[in-house]
Amino acid sequence: MTQPRRFVVEADGGSRGNPGPAGYGAVVIDPATGETLAEAAEYIGVATNNVAEYRGLIAGLRAVRALLPDGPTDGGPQVRVRMDSKLVVEQMSGRWKIKHPDMKPLAAEAARVLPASAVTYEWIPREQNKHADRLANEAMDAGRRGRQWEPSASTADLDTPRSSVADALPPVSGPPGDAAAGAARARAALNRPAPTATATPQVGWGAAPDLGAPATFVLLRHGETALTPEKRFSGSGGTDPELSAVGRGQAQRAADACAARGTVQEIVSSPLRRCRETAGAVAARLGLEVRIEEGLRETDFGAWEGLTFGEVRERYGADLDAWLASAKAAPTGGGESFAEVSRRVAATRDRLVSRYAGRTVLVVTHVTPIKTLVRLALGAPPESLFRMELSAASVSAVAYYADGNASVRLLNDTSHLR
Repeated sequence: MTQPRRFVVEADGGSRGNPGPAGYGAVVIDPATGETLAEAAEYIGVATNNVAEYRGLIAGLRAVRALLPDGPTDGGPQVRVRMDSKLVVEQMSGRWKIKHPDMKPLAAEAARVLPASAVTYEWIPREQNKHADRLANEAMDAGRRGRQWEPSASTADLDTPRSSVADALPPVSGPPGDAAAGAARARAALNRPAPTATATPQVGWGAAPDLGAPATFVLLRHGETALTPEKRFSGSGGTDPELSAVGRGQAQRAADACAARGTVQEIVSSPLRRCRETAGAVAARLGLEVRIEEGLRETDFGAWEGLTFGEVRERYGADLDAWLASAKAAPTGGGESFAEVSRRVAATRDRLVSRYAGRTVLVVTHVTPIKTLVRLALGAPPESLFRMELSAASVSAVAYYADGNASVRLLNDTSHLR
């Protein structure tokens, strides 16, 4: 029986800005000799890292197909795709769902190039993907000069040790999509122990090397209103105050800080006036539009709206004690419990993370939604809501990764107001 032809595809993509000027690179290798059989690279204009990585994968698979004189046939070829993008490898292997609308058509296009039974996927450390990485950077460099990548000008193949490529590639084995063996080899190469069956990937010291760019929420609490200095309950149950003069100044300083950092790409806001005014100040400074998200509104404090803590204690003492003791207890008069707010905010978070994967979003909202997002990211209990300080016009930040983990980057920063 004729053995199927075997190929290795290494692919990569990059974006200088994410999104920004982007390009991809792909190389097809003979696993027996390490010989380069084909190279592909292209500058693709403004795109995200993930889009560029998928485009690199598609180019590599198409290059394999072009090497088959009779096209893909039953019994061959066998292609091992090696990439340092955890996102692409896990999604194409079928272990992660593809939620982002930009990724779905790209993944479908990649799946159509060759039969699914012919392709397996393996994550590799970035240092083992230097050939494709150099091709992607050559493509981006060409784009910066207003040109496209040309094979004759490439030095990526010359700069890559061939022996390391061949030595790293064992025979293809296991069912299609099974990258367990490849992951084990990668850990061994890095002198890392294999994770136990109960281990959960964590963002930070134990993180996977490449989960793609996270969706980053820059959480901006609205500026002061007339109720803020008096510490009155101000939710969504009837009170909808505008910003005070102090609050408008705070919003402008927040806008200046966002402009100086230059990282905000989208703006979403609670529907309440104080947030819309704060978001509007930033949007005008950055030249962006504001998208309103109902799920970002403040808690409905019911009969407590407009009252101070002391006034609520005096009038509704028993209800206040119950509220302080349990996240399931609601304010007097049909307000929202913290448990209800948590469910609403979590659903909104999931929707925004899916919509803005890989992007930095300014989220203009209120005390409870911001504290809830931080609490959920930390896995902290509901009572932690009472143990966080959150000043007017303060900035916090949480990053959400493709594997479902989150990382709190900042909490209650007011340095821009000084």
